[in-house]
Amino acid sequence: MYKRMLVPLDGSKLAESVFVYAKELAGRLDLDMTLFHVCPQAEQELVSMHQAYIERAVESIRKQAEEVQQQTRTQSGVKALEVRGEMAVGHPAEEILRYADENNIDLVLLATHGHSGVRRWVMGSVADKVLRASKAPVWLVRAGIPEEVVHDQLPTRTLLAPLDGSELAESLLPHVEALVKQRGAELVEIVLIRVCEAPFITADYPDSAMRLTWEEHVEYIKSMFRAGCEDYLQKVAARLRDTGLNVRSEVLMGDPADEITNYVTKYPFNLIAMSTHGRSGLKRWAYGSVANKVLHGVNIPIFLVRPQQL
Repeated sequence: MYKRMLVPLDGSKLAESVFVYAKELAGRLDLDMTLFHVCPQAEQELVSMHQAYIERAVESIRKQAEEVQQQTRTQSGVKALEVRGEMAVGHPAEEILRYADENNIDLVLLATHGHSGVRRWVMGSVADKVLRASKAPVWLVRAGIPEEVVHDQLPTRTLLAPLDGSELAESLLPHVEALVKQRGAELVEIVLIRVCEAPFITADYPDSAMRLTWEEHVEYIKSMFRAGCEDYLQKVAARLRDTGLNVRSEVLMGDPADEITNYVTKYPFNLIAMSTHGRSGLKRWAYGSVANKVLHGVNIPIFLVRPQQL
């Protein structure tokens, strides 16, 4: 269960694009929230200004989160929200990670555009280090996300969880289960997809020994490969259904990053949940040909989980 959310801010309007998500998550999931601002060492003489900024942000987001909580909760005895502001002096990524570790943070909500723009926050010195080292899941939000993606204007929320067949990729599933149940399992549909890259097929025996034409042989191998992927997903979906979740699954064929991006463009989703380590490890899933392209290619938030055993 998620209890504590950390929201790093750098003083920019782009970083504050997470506010609309922060109030929704805190208000609907009863999360205690800490707004965290790191003052660069070169600006220590301006600490009072940085402190005033974070205090104003706390008051604003507290009121908004309480309004969401009041609007969405009908039962009495709902836990009062705790919203606080904290500040540190030093290097942003290091201080964010230190604070998250020392304060048992369950979720980091981070804008992918910060003070220095997309290059720094997405794959640069802040978000890059946070994504690589954070023990807590990181919820990445891009600036400019359509409002309908954020607010609960539809009865059911939709969450996409791409898997690659590995246990490492599946490490996100307990987090997805916890998040969905805390939100209300009956209100969320989970869509599992596995993108299968076509197997490399060689002809290592003469045509005279083949009962099928070469084209038929290739299609047969592909169909068997797809059937294996479908069987795997169906088993994972069944396990999740047994816990009370609403799940469906679909197998796609092609390049993983392209197929995930196209699928999200074609169908409406509110969130993508991915592990930062998949079959090929950190390099491919987190910053290589899959998660990096997905992060840049979609206009919805991404919930990234880093397996703790690595």
